[in-house]
Amino acid sequence: MTEAVDRVTRGSRKHVLDWTGRPSCLSELAELLAPVPVRIPRGTTPMPCGPDAPMEARLERHGQRWLPGHPAWRVLQDWWLVHKAGANTPNWDIAVGCELEGRPGLVLVEAKANHRELKAGGKPLRADASLKARANHERIGAAIVEACVGWRLVDARVTITRDAHYQLVNRLAFTWKLATLGIPVALVYLGFAGDEGIRDAGTPFADDADWQAAFREHLRDHHGREIVPLDLLERRLEVLSPATDDPVPVWLLSRSRPVIEVSPPRGSLRQTPPTL
Repeated sequence: MTEAVDRVTRGSRKHVLDWTGRPSCLSELAELLAPVPVRIPRGTTPMPCGPDAPMEARLERHGQRWLPGHPAWRVLQDWWLVHKAGANTPNWDIAVGCELEGRPGLVLVEAKANHRELKAGGKPLRADASLKARANHERIGAAIVEACVGWRLVDARVTITRDAHYQLVNRLAFTWKLATLGIPVALVYLGFAGDEGIRDAGTPFADDADWQAAFREHLRDHHGREIVPLDLLERRLEVLSPATDDPVPVWLLSRSRPVIEVSPPRGSLRQTPPTL
């Protein structure tokens, strides 16, 4: 129970809920993305939306709330999974509908609060994994290979794989797939800076410079080679969509913001409603 409480009252999860619970969150998010031409329409609700609505978005389930009726939502899960029951697709720290260059799109955010959260490991598979889990593992690997081929049409230097930097790679894969389905995406890696309360869990990001240096290092493999070229960041990219037969804009962004409140000590009795 203590660990479950810590996950929602400390670190990046806490900072996401603190921020998304503020009425100013979406206007601040749009300002943070500048100069990307993003507009978040009035009345749009992000997921999660503060401590009282802490559920994270899974796009095959929740994308309808921002782009209702779009065929992407029935495509994504089949692309990623063979066996759906009990399996998972990426859970987004923040997801919200937007207009990107005047087109209906998505802002997708992956948030971090300390250096240890930038994980370089591949997708795990237990030695005793079931046949269904192994089939999903292979399907995910195939989807990532497809996404890598697609990203290489944007830049031939991209080298993403299921077996390293999996948390980053699955975000990039979904971003590419959404674009091929005609949905513009701003993918944002967001560093929350200044959470001295989580030093017991890992070194917090001190400021924007610390975050930017850490994230750029995260885009390299253990040999120091870039798996995602650094010069793809902060640029308008285009992915050709067979669904619409036109180029779809994509942005890969790195941003930071100070925490609203530092994390309490580990095991604090402070409660936040659990993710459903």
